[in-house]
Formats: sequence, structure tokens, C-alpha cells
Amino acid sequence: MTFSFSRVMPVLLLAAAAGLLGACAQGGGAPDSGSAAASLKPADLHWLNTVTFGANQASIERLRKLGRERYLDEQLKAPATDAGELAATIGALSIAQQSGEQRLRSVRAEQQRINTLTDDDEKQKARDALNRGGNEVLLDTSRRHLLRALYSKAQLREQMTWFWMNHFSVYSGKGSIRWVLADYEDKAIRPRALGKFRDLLMATVTAPAMLEYLDNAQSAVNRINENYARELMELHTLGVSGGASGSRYSQQDVQELARVLTGLGINASGQPPKLPPQKQALYRADGVFEFNPARHDSGPKTLLGHRIEPTGFHEVEQAVDILSREPATARFISYKLAAHFVGDAPPPSLVNRMAATFVQSDGDIAAVLRTLFLSPELNATLASGNRKFKDPMQFVASSLRLAYDGRMVANLRPAIGWLNQLGEPLYGRITPDGFPAAESAWASSGQMVKRFEIARAIGSGQAGLFSTDDGKPAERTGFPQLSNRVFFDSIEPTLGPATRAAMTQAASQAEWNTILLSSPEWMQE
Repeated sequence: MTFSFSRVMPVLLLAAAAGLLGACAQGGGAPDSGSAAASLKPADLHWLNTVTFGANQASIERLRKLGRERYLDEQLKAPATDAGELAATIGALSIAQQSGEQRLRSVRAEQQRINTLTDDDEKQKARDALNRGGNEVLLDTSRRHLLRALYSKAQLREQMTWFWMNHFSVYSGKGSIRWVLADYEDKAIRPRALGKFRDLLMATVTAPAMLEYLDNAQSAVNRINENYARELMELHTLGVSGGASGSRYSQQDVQELARVLTGLGINASGQPPKLPPQKQALYRADGVFEFNPARHDSGPKTLLGHRIEPTGFHEVEQAVDILSREPATARFISYKLAAHFVGDAPPPSLVNRMAATFVQSDGDIAAVLRTLFLSPELNATLASGNRKFKDPMQFVASSLRLAYDGRMVANLRPAIGWLNQLGEPLYGRITPDGFPAAESAWASSGQMVKRFEIARAIGSGQAGLFSTDDGKPAERTGFPQLSNRVFFDSIEPTLGPATRAAMTQAASQAEWNTILLSSPEWMQE
């Protein structure tokens, strides 16, 4: 669906009615003669906005120096490590002081202590304190995610971390997930975001957050829960049976996979279960994850025509191998990636080539992304007026990357709140399908009004981003100067006549900023 200025015009008229738009232009001027992007075309800069969470001066300069192919290769090889001020800021968060294993075991011990209390008021206070602690852990996990999206040089890794966290979605509000969520993202997803799909899939299958979210932690022989098996096939690998990916699995396959997954669960006690000698050798544990052979269905299984012999945890590894190497998985994952980066209806020719790369490379995510980002289909889309519409995460992140280019904000609560208001809260999708990628989910009139309010908060410098968490102001920051080198390098050439006309009526820099950040062009990558 093409995004038209007519959708945003009512929002700008609302601003005018409120007295925001004046008569004189501010923030104009000519681009720097030494412009870093002097040799870049608008399509190159749209490409950069697709690969990253939004162009900033450093990424523009890097793209100009390397060109698309070498820039992409650099991003695909970027390590999963933080550096400099970013590393120091993340290292100071509470989630960096303890592992998920330590947090969960402390929580279980505290819950047991609370249960022994006889005074109701004391018990309630203790429960409230524990809940506040969990909320703070979730807040720090959200802070870390946004810090990396905004400031990491490994922008494509952060993009793919966001993509995979949505693909392998878990809901932070269920059970004890918030206590292990930081490790799920940082130890299971992010290090493998650009690696082999099979390894990524295996990491999620053994992740305590996933096992609790989709109820596999309670699944055992003679009381099997099929929830995870069904979603593992339908949402994580093969797609809907009989759907566009070409998958052809049956309810029997779901049941057989559920049998394979029995015994995968969580042990927060720190003590291994008591097992008979013949089962002790089959026991597996890593942190709070465990494979308990006493809970496992030890009969033979048949999955998608493949016989799986009773071998304990190795059955799980076999199932992951089967699912990750199915042609339907290659098509399903390739389509989702193309829909995320290119558009709601990605060209079949591109999806087919990506799927072929997936199969030929044995699920090498980086190779598939290379096929995508260097494709003529993406280039044609970027050169058109029908580019990918930004979801709330992309809108908020790109706006902050432009407004405070390289300058680290002190308080991320406002940004976390904006994502909540826009309907895409971090780790807040209740259902396992993840947030939608389609423009129709994010382009309603109510969404546009809310985006305008956020654009005004950012553009006027009144968002509280440089205040402390308790709301006390830090040093005076003023509003960002968006009529800067990045604007002339990457944005100004892409603006249409209607947006330019609105901007020439801005009475101040803050109002000029607001119009830019709420323009239809800014809503696209």
C-alpha cells in the first residue's frame, strides 16, 4: 500500500489549528560543500535506512567510503560485543550484574520465604517488592535493547535481534519470563542473529523463556502439551500447513513433535532430579534449563516422514535438524525477512532467490540477507515512492538517531512509553505470532496523531530524554538542530512538495523539526 501525504495532512492541520505553524521558515541553508553523501543517490540513503535503524552521520560517511556491498559485509561480520560508552552504560544496568539463572533462583527462594510469612500485610509488602524488582529487570532489558538500537555500530545485528525477538516472540508478563528475558535476548538470540538458522532455532528450543511461554516446561510423558510443538512448526519454521510456504504437515506430526519435546523444561532449584542409573546419563542441564529423561516420552517417533529413535535429548537435535532444513522453512523465513525489509508483498522472484540461498547455504542467515540487500528488487523498491512503512520501533529509533546523532540520552523511559502508546511495547506481544509487519497495522489515523505528538516531543526537546528517571532535569539541552548536515545529506532530497511547503511555514526550529519527523516521507524507510 502506498503511503500518501493525505494521511498526514490532517495531522499537520491539527498542529496549525493549535497555533504551531507560523509564517517564517527556520533551519534552512545550503548543504556543506564537503557533504559526506555528495556521491550518494537517494536510493542509497534509503538503503542505509533499511540496513540500519536510521541513517546518522557516521553511517552515511561509512557507506560513502565503502559502497553498499562492502558496507553490508562489514555489518554482517560485526561482532556481538558492545564498545566504548555504550558498553559502559549497558554494563551499569542491573541485568549485567546477575545472570538469568541467578535472578530466577533468587526469586524462587524469595517466593518460598514469602509463603512462610504469617502476617498478611508483611506478606503483601514482600510480594509488592518482588514485583517491583521484576518490573525493574524488565525496564533494564528494554533499556539495553534501545541503547543498542540507537548507538551500536553493529546496526544490522540489532535489526536482526529485533526481527528474531519478534519471530521467536515471548511475552514478558507471563510467569517468571521477565526474570530470564535478558538472557534469552542476549545469550540465545543476539549472538546467533546472523549465523545459521539451525543454531538459532536450537537456542530458542532450549531457552527457559520460550519453554515457559509456550507451556513446554509442564509437558511430560502421559500429559503432553502440544502448544509449543504447534507454534514451533507454524510460526517458527514451516509456516501454516498448506500455506504459501508449501508446508504439508499433519496433526499427527504436531503430536509426534510434542512427544519429542517432552522433558525439556526448567529447574530453578539448582538441584538435579533423582534419577535411576540408566537415565542419569541422559540428563542435560545448562543454567536453569534441563532435559529430564524421566519426563520424556521414550518411544520411537516419526516426524515429517523421518523416523526418530529413542535417544533422549538427541531426539530434540534431530527434530531441529529436520525442521530447519525443510524447503518450506527456507521459503517461510525468506518471505518474512523480505516482508520485514522490503514491503508487505515482496516480489516472488526475490523470495525464491533468498529461499534458494537458504537451502544452498544450509540456513546461513547472513548469506540470505546478502541476497536480499544486494537485490535489484530491493533497489527498485527504494527508488520508488512505495518504500517499507516504518513500524513504531523503526519510527522511534530513527527519529532519535536523527535528532540526537551520536549523543546518548540519559532517560529512555519516554521512548519505552512511546512504543507502548503506539501499540508495539517491547516484549509485550501477548500472542506468539509477534507484532505484524504490514503497514495496515500501523497507519491508522489514531497512530498518525500519536506519531505527530511524539515528533513534537522530540523536535521541541521537551521529551525528558535528558532528565533523570525521577523526572528531575539534567543539564539544559534545548531542541535538536535537525537542519543539519545529515538532513541535507539524506533527507532533504527525498521530501515532496507538500512537505516542503509545510516546512517553509514553520515559525521556529522546534516546529520545523516536528513537521519533518511527522512527514509522510519520514514514515518510510
